[in-house]
Amino acid sequence: MQPFDPWALVWIAILNPAVAVVGFIMGRSADQWQKLIIAAFAAALAGFVLVWMAAYLRILPTRGFGGEAALFLLQTILGFVWAAIGYRLKPQSR
Repeated sequence: MQPFDPWALVWIAILNPAVAVVGFIMGRSADQWQKLIIAAFAAALAGFVLVWMAAYLRILPTRGFGGEAALFLLQTILGFVWAAIGYRLKPQSR
């Protein structure tokens, strides 16, 4: 068994394109800042599905390290950051 590697989880969360794309797009379409929390959760779910598909197709090696909850939490935080960036870059409507 491999020891628990938290840096691998951080890098998987940072390099996950689904989190960035979903968070940014949902953040841009949010009309209130409170909706960024929902956008972050949706981005984390999309990122988790992408990680699961990569593991299922054996693109991403998996180990029984039990860090799925930590990965989801990190992706939620990064999804919130991407949603906030999208919210700030939203064109102002008149």
